[in-house]
Amino acid sequence: MKLYADTPVRRNVQIGGDLFALLVIVLTIWLGITLHEQVMELRAPGDGLVTAGTGLRTTFDSAADNADDVPLVGGALARALHTGSGAGARLADAGQWQIDAVIHLAWWLTAILITLPLGLLLLTWLPMRWRFVRRATAGVRLRAMGEAGTDLLALRALTSQRLPRLASAGDVAVGWRDRDPEVLAVLARWELERIGLHAH
Repeated sequence: MKLYADTPVRRNVQIGGDLFALLVIVLTIWLGITLHEQVMELRAPGDGLVTAGTGLRTTFDSAADNADDVPLVGGALARALHTGSGAGARLADAGQWQIDAVIHLAWWLTAILITLPLGLLLLTWLPMRWRFVRRATAGVRLRAMGEAGTDLLALRALTSQRLPRLASAGDVAVGWRDRDPEVLAVLARWELERIGLHAH
């Protein structure tokens, strides 16, 4: 598998692009984790509400249980205290709702922050690199095949090179048809250079 071009300029551009993509991936993941941690800090008031509501409910329930033993007014007092217990439960529920909202917000913001840059890389950089690797790997195989590979590379050059270049090189089509070794070598070299490979 051929990952990088033979030509120095193109190889350096590819290495730079790969390093940039790696930097974007690492930075995006780091930012996503940092954002998640920062947003999760917003759940502290919710945690406080849950703790306060649970404590309030426990206190009122305990007081209501003890109030039942008070003669004459014990039942009414216990009912009133149980009402306070319900308020504590509602307070804890409100805190839990805030915690759940913060958790969902942290998850979605992190997912969006990570997905957008990585999705852009997957749609642009990765296909471009994959196409190069496939072409360069095929070019290396054809280069190693000798005469048969040179013939195929020359044929490919006839269909992929710019027309002004073909026109300025003389009658390359005739040379290819006559299997002129010099013409085939020139065309094969052009195709390998277009891919980013050296002829030998």
